[in-house]
Amino acid sequence: MGIEDRFGTASLRRAVLDAWVASPARFREDANAEEELALGGYRDRLVVELAQNAADAAARANVPGRLRLTLRDGVLVAANTGDPLHAQGVEALSTLRASAKRDDGPEAVGRFGVGFAAVLAVTDEPCVLSRTGGVRWSLQEARDLVAERARVNAGLTDELARRDGGVPVLRLPMPAEGTPPEGYDTCVVLPLRDGAAVDLTARLLAEIDDALLLTLRRIGEIVIETPDGVRTLTSRADGGALVVSDEGVETRWRVAEDGGALEPELLADRPTEERRRAAWSVLWAVPLDAADQPRRPGVRPVVHAPTPTDEPLGLPALLVASFPLDPTRRHTAPGPLRDFLIERAAETYATLLGTWPTSTTGILSLVPGPTAEGELDGLLRHRVLTRLADTAFLPAAAPASEAEPDDPDALLLDRGTAARDRDLLRPRDAVLIETASPGLVDALAPVVAGLLPAGLDRSAALRVLGVRRLPLAEVVDQLAGMDREPAWWRDLYDAFDPAARDALGALPVPLADGRVVRGPRGILLPCPDSPDLAALDVLRLRVAHPEATHPLLERLGAIRATPRAVLADPAVRAAVTDSEDGDDIADAILELVRAARIGPGDEPWLSALLLPDVDGDAVPAGELMLPGSRIAAVVEPDALGIVYPDLVERWGEDVLEAVGVLGTFGLVQEDDVVLDHDGCDHDLDAEDDWLDDVLDHMPDQGVPPVLASFVAVRDLDLVADDAWDEALEVIATPPLRTAVTEPAHVLLPDGGTARVPSYTAWWLRGHPVLDGRRPAGLLAADGDRLLHGLYDEVRASLDPVFLTALGVRTTLVALLTDPDGPDELLERLADPERPVTRDQLRALYTALADVAPERLSAPTELRGVSGGRMTVADVADALVGDAPDLAALVADDATHVVLPVRPDRAEALADLLDVPLLSETIPGKVLSEGTRHEVPDDVLAAMPDAPKEYFEHEELVVSGPNESELDADWRYIDGQVHATTFEGVARGLAWAAGEWHRRFEVEQLLTHPENAAHFATERDFDGV
Repeated sequence: MGIEDRFGTASLRRAVLDAWVASPARFREDANAEEELALGGYRDRLVVELAQNAADAAARANVPGRLRLTLRDGVLVAANTGDPLHAQGVEALSTLRASAKRDDGPEAVGRFGVGFAAVLAVTDEPCVLSRTGGVRWSLQEARDLVAERARVNAGLTDELARRDGGVPVLRLPMPAEGTPPEGYDTCVVLPLRDGAAVDLTARLLAEIDDALLLTLRRIGEIVIETPDGVRTLTSRADGGALVVSDEGVETRWRVAEDGGALEPELLADRPTEERRRAAWSVLWAVPLDAADQPRRPGVRPVVHAPTPTDEPLGLPALLVASFPLDPTRRHTAPGPLRDFLIERAAETYATLLGTWPTSTTGILSLVPGPTAEGELDGLLRHRVLTRLADTAFLPAAAPASEAEPDDPDALLLDRGTAARDRDLLRPRDAVLIETASPGLVDALAPVVAGLLPAGLDRSAALRVLGVRRLPLAEVVDQLAGMDREPAWWRDLYDAFDPAARDALGALPVPLADGRVVRGPRGILLPCPDSPDLAALDVLRLRVAHPEATHPLLERLGAIRATPRAVLADPAVRAAVTDSEDGDDIADAILELVRAARIGPGDEPWLSALLLPDVDGDAVPAGELMLPGSRIAAVVEPDALGIVYPDLVERWGEDVLEAVGVLGTFGLVQEDDVVLDHDGCDHDLDAEDDWLDDVLDHMPDQGVPPVLASFVAVRDLDLVADDAWDEALEVIATPPLRTAVTEPAHVLLPDGGTARVPSYTAWWLRGHPVLDGRRPAGLLAADGDRLLHGLYDEVRASLDPVFLTALGVRTTLVALLTDPDGPDELLERLADPERPVTRDQLRALYTALADVAPERLSAPTELRGVSGGRMTVADVADALVGDAPDLAALVADDATHVVLPVRPDRAEALADLLDVPLLSETIPGKVLSEGTRHEVPDDVLAAMPDAPKEYFEHEELVVSGPNESELDADWRYIDGQVHATTFEGVARGLAWAAGEWHRRFEVEQLLTHPENAAHFATERDFDGV
């Protein structure tokens, strides 16, 4: 008995075969369509299509959907609950174009009856068994049926041959017998074609994840049975979330969905079958972690329409939407319907974020990034971001109940009121303070509208959303307009990070007088050491309110209000320099000075403080003297005023001297003074002349040099002529003394340094302050004997160091150390009226030879010895005596002027003065013949380094200048001693041995050898 054909498959086969015979082209079209579906659009969608059919069946029957997928012995069985198979369904499965689901409700997932073609990717013998009957298909039987008809149709024969036996399998259904497994209404049985088909099926089963249950919401259970075991996935609703369980491991998904009817114009370009189902749907799903925070889905990141497409999705959520698809079933089809669904998807995504049940920064992970994964993803991102800009979903830093948007002093940075919804903010209303700490955000949240929590500086999501980012410096700048109690400001300071110093430069500070100023720098901070600040109100100081004082302010440049710090405040200096009547501020300044315990000259600007003199007139303190002071005894009458005596009694001399009242000469001090007429101006007598003199001694390097420290005694020009002895005693006492004795150290532009006389020393040198004479050019009465005769002597009770600084000459060393000393010495030596002995001259030239050439100007005249007499001659006639044998040749020659010097310094002196050596002028070559003699042993015992022989001449002739010949007593040249007498031999041997002082002893040893023992005894005491 045959199988009952419950679904009329015979008539379906006959109609199809007749159509192919009538039109072989129709056969070709059907074969191409099935092949394209099986190998193209549905090549790896087997499981999805089986699940989709199961979901549709459950929807039609309005029952919970269950799907069981069993892979065993090369056969896949997909059993499902729901509406069983019927004739219309069989027809749809076999036509490839028509669908039995076209009149189903909007819940139907499958479309156009073509998805079943996916089974052909793995099988040639698909079969569907239901409790209403069964149907099957067979590639081999379909070939036989087509081949039988082709025998009478050449065209069909050609088509079959061209396709190498390939036929449209699903177009030729056949009845089947069997029933679905117990508990299920329908099953699909697929004998798998080969090992590759088995592997593909196993992989597709293993890839089933949460997305399948979220996409096909009608299916509540999927059971997967393979040789590896049984795996069960279920889904259930739980409040506002869907819970998917995979073998007991549950994942909660937050879901937002929408749907409705489509307007006809949106479907105008869609196929007829699609236009009949005019409904749309969108679903977004986001997995949650254990803390109900969103996390990125682990499912394949593609758009589901509603089954997976090849459209990449970069948004961090699962999207299931009824997008129209192109013929490949892999990509969405452009057009009005897709545009409409993109807009609805964006709207639904914004709703998902806007209705998130908790306020959390974790929601930022759901904001799309800046880079799209594809065309559709880019369109979705753009529309989602547009929607999110007006969606309140960002967490606020402070609950709405704590914010102060209605406070007129609050920082409504968008000049409006930020929208608040469940303590959520719209991105366009939100504000992020860069680098702000949690504590700072908490402190500012009540007054900064739309403020986001801390820690989001690096959030790419906020950048994509266009959230306003405020640099901390800008927030600080806007705080200045706020009216808050000082304690509020202190709490705010506590929240700032001191490391953000650059951004806090304009931080407002409330002052004790009620003002609020921008920037802590220079603000005075009350401290235990502070003076009575209330007593200083007249000075209008910027003193921080005690209740606002905080360590941060000091780190940002505020100053502890110690007496010295208050005194250094610019407001105090301005009060002193700008005052016209000293009475109103004098007491405040004097009180500060007393508390600060400063000394005279520590703050030179205080000398401008107006104080009353003995006549009651307001006079700058620097122009007043203490009654009975030392300076009052030496200056010209009425040159300076006398301070009002009551002030001395009230404040004491120390305080008054600290503000500039003179008890002694005043000191002017300044560091890093530029040595030009603009930078060096201290209102001192003849200061410009001193500066010009200094600059004349400096190399011109294009940039003015700098004086490291300028120290000068002032008011020297006010000293009475007859009071200089006492005045100098005062000046020679510290601290005034260093202004005279310490030279000025000049820093040159090229990095070099130079020493010049200080202003005070320079001024004193040029004025008649010593015995009515200028100090420069005088010699201390007990001065260096080598300088006697060169200077006029003066007697003074002052110490040598001070006298030297004044320009009084005390020692040769001090003279040569002075910048102008070497030139001065040569100038005085060239004065024939100044008596100098030959030994004195030799010692002076020997010392001068050690001077660096750059310190000396070229002389025009020099003092020397000529013809046995001291004389001053033109430098061109001078010779430096470097050899005694040659000097003897010119001793009586008045045409040569010899400069006496110690022999070892002769060459240095010649180089210094640019004068030739005597040996360079007189060659002294021996022209006569002599007899060689050995030096006696007694002489060699006295001078071991002497030559061992000498040459005796009857007449010793040597070469002179200009090829002349000279008679000599002795000559030492080329290591040989030549002489005419024993006296000459003795001099030659002593000079050769470098023991010139033994020449007389050697002469005695040569002329009286019997005294050798006597001289040996005396040599025992050499060096004593």
